[in-house]
Amino acid sequence: MSITRKIIESHIEYGEFEPGEEIAIRIDQTLTQDATGTMAYLQLEALGIAELKTELSVSYVDHNTIQAGFENADDHRYLCSIARKYGIFFSKPGNGICHQVHLERFASPGKTLLGSDSHTPTAGGIGMFAIGAGGLDVAVAMGGSPFYIKCPKIRAINLKGKLQPWVTAKDVALKVLELFTTRGNVGYVFEYRGEGVKTLSVAERATIANMGAECGVTTSIFPSDERTLEFLRAQQRAHDWLELKAGDDTADYESEVEIDLNEVVPLAACPHSPDNIKPVAELEGTEVNQVCIGSCTNSSFKDLMTVAKILEGNKVHPDVELIIAPGSRQVLMNIARAGGLSALIDAGARIAECTCGFCIGNSYAPATDAVSLRTSNRNFKGRSGTASAKVYLVSPETAAVAAISGKITDPRGEEMSYPAVEPLPQTLYIDDSMIIKPSKKDMNADVYRGPNIGAPPSGFMPLPESIHGAVTIKLGDNITTDHIIPAGSRLKYRSNIARYARYVFEPLDRCFYDRAMENRARGKYNIIIAGDSYGQGSSREHAAICPAYLGVKAVIAKSFERIHMANLINFGVLPLIFSSHSDYDAIDMGDELELMAVRRSIEDNEPITVYDRSKGHEFGVNHQLTMREREILLAGGLIPYIRGHRR
Repeated sequence: MSITRKIIESHIEYGEFEPGEEIAIRIDQTLTQDATGTMAYLQLEALGIAELKTELSVSYVDHNTIQAGFENADDHRYLCSIARKYGIFFSKPGNGICHQVHLERFASPGKTLLGSDSHTPTAGGIGMFAIGAGGLDVAVAMGGSPFYIKCPKIRAINLKGKLQPWVTAKDVALKVLELFTTRGNVGYVFEYRGEGVKTLSVAERATIANMGAECGVTTSIFPSDERTLEFLRAQQRAHDWLELKAGDDTADYESEVEIDLNEVVPLAACPHSPDNIKPVAELEGTEVNQVCIGSCTNSSFKDLMTVAKILEGNKVHPDVELIIAPGSRQVLMNIARAGGLSALIDAGARIAECTCGFCIGNSYAPATDAVSLRTSNRNFKGRSGTASAKVYLVSPETAAVAAISGKITDPRGEEMSYPAVEPLPQTLYIDDSMIIKPSKKDMNADVYRGPNIGAPPSGFMPLPESIHGAVTIKLGDNITTDHIIPAGSRLKYRSNIARYARYVFEPLDRCFYDRAMENRARGKYNIIIAGDSYGQGSSREHAAICPAYLGVKAVIAKSFERIHMANLINFGVLPLIFSSHSDYDAIDMGDELELMAVRRSIEDNEPITVYDRSKGHEFGVNHQLTMREREILLAGGLIPYIRGHRR
């Protein structure tokens, strides 16, 4: 069998391995981070879950570690106190980015991991079936319920050959995006196989698995082999190793594609999408203002030591600012012991904390109209914190060379030889003192709640018989969760839904909040119209919670991305799909729509008729809902659905 099927079948609790059909799988581990974790744990409390049933759950603080004001510090205290109450591992601010730390200290081949972050599939680099989800789904899994998902189709990506000098795993990830784009991959797993896999370290595999999230796949996964064992031995976790490989039979694979690593070249994702791929050679000469190296994609020991070797004896170009953000405290300590940190500082780099930082736009925003080269995974317009900036995604090697030259440069043309750096030092220094291990759960422990921490969503109402509302906004294709609810400086309100909701669609339409609130006050629902691939990017469930709070009851789009669609369902918002794409063109913002007999249509699993009162015509919409998802929507959301089943 395929690796994917082996893990799913060993964890399946409901259904059978039949691609496209709903299954439920047992979750071994969960992770949360502070941007999504506060709401996840508030929901854990609201559900009345008294005991965690997972093998391991970890709460990380890595997104909003900048404490300008009380809000973030209060959230961190809340998270720490909740961890103590429930017996959850707590990774303190500064210990590192959740995906890097989890890979180092907790991820195990053959296990399942559910994380409230879309880049949870990073752990696929170690042979784990790791899936991103909304915080509510993670909270439910922590309580022992299985995670429901449509059984994925599996695409085999066969790697052959070996990467040439100056060509990296990041370039492979960008090649995959060039082949498959950010659209059309919902419901797939990318499973890597072939002789080329053996040439890649766990850190390199994790980089590739991480950026599978930009394709919209359920997850990506690699075998667990001798390279995996080497990594776990270095982490003093050899006991967690399990050999995991696919059989020779390819019957499980819906499709296959081959990538010859010998032929991959340095690539860049150009503004403003991760799939806008061009060879670095075609971009040579473009002046660069900022270089940011780090994030959960490219901040391993090998990544940063390679950058240090490139910068050694050089200085950052006078017109460039260079920011280095190690992925974990372990990485930082080990590059320091290997002499890499001093080389970076000597070259003129700014050393950032081991956090997400620049990737989510809450620090190191570039200047107006600046060109910023980054090793992170997303370059959506405005995500950097500067709407006019042009962000390119590149490998650490390409980024380091640009930091010296002041312009985009194909690193293969450099006179220096490619620095050969081992994936890990011979003796890895490990210090877990910033991970607070639970001695035991203490359900009587006090939980700290600051003034910015609100209650989880409540007041869920069952799906009405019909929905009468206004088109409050009409959107195009590729709308991301960053467009829906921005991160950056707004992220500090993540625990206060009423406040955070003020910024829904702020990057696109600053008047949306006022229109939505006016409709809500009049007892009228809000309806969103969108194009293809609605809800790309982050798993942040606030992109569903905040619109629901504003009275959004339906989103009608050409297509949805998996995690966001699940989040909409969890909070009682109908995700509907145009029967004919031409109907999208006929709708304008402000149109009065009536979704007739919507409750009966959902109950009977039938298409829904929409009457456009403003235009005087009808059109049809469909859905892709399972029976369980229909029941959730009929109840008004996942929380009332669960409460109803308990009764």
